[in-house]
Amino acid sequence: MTTVALAATGGMLHFELALAHEVFAAAPAGAAGPWYDLTVCGPAAVHIGRFRLEPDTGLERLRQAGTVIVPGWADVDEDPPADLVEAVREAHEAGARVVSLCTGAFVLAAAGLLDGLRATTHWAHTDELAARHPLVEVDPDVLYVDNGRVLTSAGKAAALDLCLHLVRLDFGSSVANAVARRLVVPPHRAGGQAQFVTAPVPDRDDHPLAALLPWIIERLDQPLTVEDLARRAGMSSRHLGRHFRAVTGTTPLQWLLTQRIRHAQELLERTDDSVDTIAAATGMGTATTLRRHFNRTVGVPPDTYRRTFRSRTR
Repeated sequence: MTTVALAATGGMLHFELALAHEVFAAAPAGAAGPWYDLTVCGPAAVHIGRFRLEPDTGLERLRQAGTVIVPGWADVDEDPPADLVEAVREAHEAGARVVSLCTGAFVLAAAGLLDGLRATTHWAHTDELAARHPLVEVDPDVLYVDNGRVLTSAGKAAALDLCLHLVRLDFGSSVANAVARRLVVPPHRAGGQAQFVTAPVPDRDDHPLAALLPWIIERLDQPLTVEDLARRAGMSSRHLGRHFRAVTGTTPLQWLLTQRIRHAQELLERTDDSVDTIAAATGMGTATTLRRHFNRTVGVPPDTYRRTFRSRTR
């Protein structure tokens, strides 16, 4: 899956295209082993917004890639080019993992790759995607959807969430975190589409959560409750819940659980600590509790996750 073909044709959005190129073109500092082999594919020199781009090769290269990235499609009322749709369809049939960013979902839908699957796109266009492609189960409330070999993201910043998710799948959390640090973004955001959130992150130093979130991260080994967080923030539990919904898109306890799981992933990759030790370090209490939450969230048990990624990390 680390052979990546980035589709580039006229009518695409330059933000999503540049974003994908930034993530997959260069390995983060300190990453061991080979990185993605990225090729930009298009029919000829094209204009992407205000920019002129010269692809490395033609669209036929999509059929040879392990992963195909389709950036956002600028005008969803216009049918995407037939040669792009056909190349994406053939790449999928050849076994590629096909990924759409933002309104690139309209290209995947036109190729028939989303029929019978759950998918998402920019919140402003979810109704149009559902109306035009009734066989697609459109979910407007998520940052991205992973169906295994077909993945779709919501709009703009959510495209970066999906790109980091791919890095996490391919190289593990530590490497994905390194990429996120390079880009100065969170390695993982919980909750729904960021476009629904009035303030994705605290935008003032005096915001009630600006100091609370780092305080929580430093105490993941402790059995924190909503009451503990509310007391630290100097507000009621109900008021705290409203702030968390507005800033993170989820509840305090769900956000806290997500941070515990991410920390457990890093410890499984970077250390030889036992599952019991990691359970204590992440505030899960017991190995049984960690295994239950980890398996439900990540999809595999902690021991399986460690075996999968430790050799790659080394």
